[in-house]
Amino acid sequence: MQTCDKCASESKVLLSYGPHKLCEEHFVDFFEKRVGRTIREHNLVKKGEKIAVGVSGGKDSATTLYLLHKYYSNSNEIHAVMIDEGIPGYRDVSLEKGKELCETLGIEYTVATYKKEVGHSMEDIKHKIDLNHALGSTCGFCGVFRRFLLNKLALSVNADKLATGHNLDDEVQSICMNFFDADTQRMATLGPIVQEQKEHGLVPRIKPLWETPENEVIAYAAFKGLPHYSGECCPYSYQAKRNLFREMLNKMEASIPGTKYSILSSFKELKPIIRQNMKGQKITTCSQCGNPSAKTLCMVCTKQNQLAEEKLEIKNHKPTREKDRALSCTIKYTA
Repeated sequence: MQTCDKCASESKVLLSYGPHKLCEEHFVDFFEKRVGRTIREHNLVKKGEKIAVGVSGGKDSATTLYLLHKYYSNSNEIHAVMIDEGIPGYRDVSLEKGKELCETLGIEYTVATYKKEVGHSMEDIKHKIDLNHALGSTCGFCGVFRRFLLNKLALSVNADKLATGHNLDDEVQSICMNFFDADTQRMATLGPIVQEQKEHGLVPRIKPLWETPENEVIAYAAFKGLPHYSGECCPYSYQAKRNLFREMLNKMEASIPGTKYSILSSFKELKPIIRQNMKGQKITTCSQCGNPSAKTLCMVCTKQNQLAEEKLEIKNHKPTREKDRALSCTIKYTA
């Protein structure tokens, strides 16, 4: 039996980048202290601020909501915001887990749907993409609409900050994707806090799990018994380019423990240089809807216009779902 590095109890978690062997109690303590340090070092939460938390029902948002409630429920108002993209058998199931956690913690929540807010459910959008591949991938539409609605909900509850469940893996994948695309402007917007000042109708977004690996979030949620959805992820996720980077980085981490932290450390060093050299991007208003935008026409309106141009008959068409290629929400690999 392998024992914990800090006590004589049986080791439950191996963190290869240390390496560290920890029992459940000391792993939970290690995990919570790191999240607390991320919040303090980057000044993510200030006393008295109202925090909206994006809750999908998955492990990351469940952990984020739980910890923010644990740390700040006495000094800050916390409100969960949820988005129902309209993917039957997936999002409706996961949101029930999110609502269950909110009710357990006594946290109020607000739900918005794609169908009502943008006029199309993701199933509707997938119908149209199947019949016209020139539209691109479902992720290209979903990401734009989801960010827009999370911000809209955060504004509607008068939140000062919007917390999301983005973890270390998510951030490192985004860094690499932007680097491979030579998109330094988008890379410069990454980090533990996005849009530092609440202006132009944009609520600052914070990432308490920014320095926390995904597999450790899985372990923490399991140890704490947090209700969360752990089945197959979005059935349309097989289209995402992010999958290639996830697989590449997981293989590198397994062979060279600490790779993900090294990439994040490099990004921390490079970000000031990237921001200093990037061209200033002024925020203006969209000519069609009046919402904040860096262009004449915002991405939400651009995507909605693309969909409006599609007059294809979709009533009898069933959108394709490739289960064998969809992601699992219970990814397992050696820490």
